[in-house]
Amino acid sequence: MFKKGEKSYSILTGACPKCHEESMYVESNPYKFSSTLKMHERCSHCGTKYKLEPSFFYGAMYVSYGVGTAAAIGVFMITYVMVGLNLRMSFAAIVFALILLFPMIMRWSRNIWINLFIKYNPDKILKKD
Repeated sequence: MFKKGEKSYSILTGACPKCHEESMYVESNPYKFSSTLKMHERCSHCGTKYKLEPSFFYGAMYVSYGVGTAAAIGVFMITYVMVGLNLRMSFAAIVFALILLFPMIMRWSRNIWINLFIKYNPDKILKKD
């Protein structure tokens, strides 16, 4: 569905934003809470450093707010408008969905944030001596 070279590929899969060859995350399962946000320091394929500066991913908190709001609006549209649940049940569905999606929202936010600063360049390969 999403091809290497598209930002959406890196954002949804958590692949290195520069080469799209390996995952930025140590653990592929975001629901393993002890390591949800543990990242490799660098890409072993192209050498891209993921933490560009100290506290780099603090900006992802702002992205997280937008992603969470979009998810909440989506759940509301489905439950209240399309299914026809009352407001109380729709609110409960939003809370449940946000709790369930929390690890994914955190990762997607980081992925979006780093993809704003690093462009895809498959020609940049780490030279190993």
